[in-house]
Amino acid sequence: MPQTTTTDLTHRLVASPAGRIHLVEQGTGPLVLLVHGFPESWYSWRHQLPALAAAGYRVAAIDVRGYGRSSAPGAVDAYRLRELVADNVAVVEALGEESAVVIGHDWGSPIAANSALLRPDVFRAVGLLSVPYSPRGGPRPSEVFAGMGGEEEFYVAYFQEPGRAEAEIEPDVRGWLAGIYAALSGDTMPEPGKPDPHFITRGRTMRERFPAGRLPAWLSEPDLDVYAGEFERTGMSAALNRYRNMDRDWEDLAEVDGAPITRPSLFIGGALDASTAWMGDAIKAYPNTLPGLVGSHILEDTGHWIQQERPEEVNRLLLDWLNALPA
Repeated sequence: MPQTTTTDLTHRLVASPAGRIHLVEQGTGPLVLLVHGFPESWYSWRHQLPALAAAGYRVAAIDVRGYGRSSAPGAVDAYRLRELVADNVAVVEALGEESAVVIGHDWGSPIAANSALLRPDVFRAVGLLSVPYSPRGGPRPSEVFAGMGGEEEFYVAYFQEPGRAEAEIEPDVRGWLAGIYAALSGDTMPEPGKPDPHFITRGRTMRERFPAGRLPAWLSEPDLDVYAGEFERTGMSAALNRYRNMDRDWEDLAEVDGAPITRPSLFIGGALDASTAWMGDAIKAYPNTLPGLVGSHILEDTGHWIQQERPEEVNRLLLDWLNALPA
């Protein structure tokens, strides 16, 4: 298990079905696994690692397969949810633990949710940030997303064709990342009535609707350097492949259609986040879909990058929940 230590953070490479998973660990105590979303890395949890470690937890923030220093299998279908759940289980085992609390943001939220759903023997509680839990069901996802844009194209549909979004992003990774972070941040997102950056004019690019020339308050130039440096090295295909498996997930998870997550759970969303608005019905359904829900919180004036936009409040909510969980 190779590892390096910088200040109080320990970087490890552990074996997984992907090949290897890179993680950053801090603290001792009950294990908490942090799972990032798109387009981010373990670094999105930089404010949570020290806070949770100081409160008596062993915290491990992973690079999801396809990101950072984790392995990036070449096959598109290697990024289905069941594979990512298997990686999470492998990380817990590699760290010598029998169980963990799993917390995810953005794509990390459904990865965390399905970890608790499919392997409740390993994941004793689940925290979901920004993207609400919605059980498997309904029509095939690609059919839903293809019909969402009308004359425009919904970004998830735009991401489906291998190479298409890469051709937009990879010539200027840093600029594209700065744009999407600003587009979905509470303090820099387009004003109401302006073109929605989640939709693309057909035949054009996503970045044309991103704000230009201003970083959100939570994102410093050095922070952006970290994110851009990783994707400039790895490329974008492996990260985008998560979107290209949504139909496969729909097929893979047929046996748990409509299933609730019974483990203790927590949801934190941003009032200005499109995910919270679009999936409002999923939040209303929590009494049935998350019967173990301990708390559901919507933070005002907050966009999509919630644990970076509002780190102190998110840390407080996470710790209140973690500290109340049964041992």
